[in-house]
Amino acid sequence: MTDLSTHPTQIAGAWLADFTSALASNDVDAAIALFEPESYWRDLVAFTWNIRTQEGPEAIRAMLTARLVDTQPTAFAVEGEATEAGGVVETWFTFETAVARGRGLLRLRDGRAWTLLTTMTELKGFEEHKGERRVKGAEHGVHPGRKTWLERRQEEAATLGYTEQPYFVIIGRCQGSCRIN
Repeated sequence: MTDLSTHPTQIAGAWLADFTSALASNDVDAAIALFEPESYWRDLVAFTWNIRTQEGPEAIRAMLTARLVDTQPTAFAVEGEATEAGGVVETWFTFETAVARGRGLLRLRDGRAWTLLTTMTELKGFEEHKGERRVKGAEHGVHPGRKTWLERRQEEAATLGYTEQPYFVIIGRCQGSCRIN
């Protein structure tokens, strides 16, 4: 394991560097050695394509053995500054897999992972249209044959689901606190 300094961000960064190295070399044993005997890895779609919690090193080993080659995780990096309270170092981090980008939360006790959360935030090639990628709503200047917003909206309503497919589809509803009257 990399020499750990006393600053929480350096401790977390060193753990993530060791974890990245173990995963990049497909060394499941080295990755498992970074976890406490009582450890938990909650994955939200990033590795398992499901919502799963691996409890303990053997469950984590089984998941990594099954999914490591397919996911090809890389680029684990501390996001912001890590904190330390009661002997637990906590940090948010970012990472990538072969098909996605993700964000996670790491909690360390005595330099070893106690809890690890990994979440997929976007699929590569299907990034959310925000910021510079955002579809512009206004068109300025003179453009012969330009359609109004209403004309574009009516055209979209007529073609959506037939010749154009939606960007996403919501399946299901009312998780948690919905009331059905």
